[in-house]
Amino acid sequence: QVQLVESGGGLVQAGGSLRLSCTASGRAFRSYSVGWFRRQAPGNGREFVAALDWVGGNIDYADSVKGRFTVSRDNAKRTAYLEMISLKPEDTAVYYCSAQSGGSRRDPRSWGYWGQGTQVTVSA
Repeated sequence: QVQLVESGGGLVQAGGSLRLSCTASGRAFRSYSVGWFRRQAPGNGREFVAALDWVGGNIDYADSVKGRFTVSRDNAKRTAYLEMISLKPEDTAVYYCSAQSGGSRRDPRSWGYWGQGTQVTVSA
């Protein structure tokens, strides 16, 4: 019902910024919460980064990114965003966007739809 495609990843120096986009197909997207997760190393689990509800409220961030990352969405464009500033080498990861209709926000098992991921690499 919902397909997600991330874009905007790349290589950036520490202290730099990037904006990730997550574009969805399907009108159902506007009724889903959107989350961002990351996987910092192969074999690691997906770590919660940020989430917001279907109207763009009830925003939640992981402590590690609070104050540096901003999550938003534009339902008319079926797109969600993750604005990242003051990037650190430890932010290096594959970033995934996800969608859910309900459930635990910080548990990736509660999210039913996933994009393919986009690589973010932050050099020291």
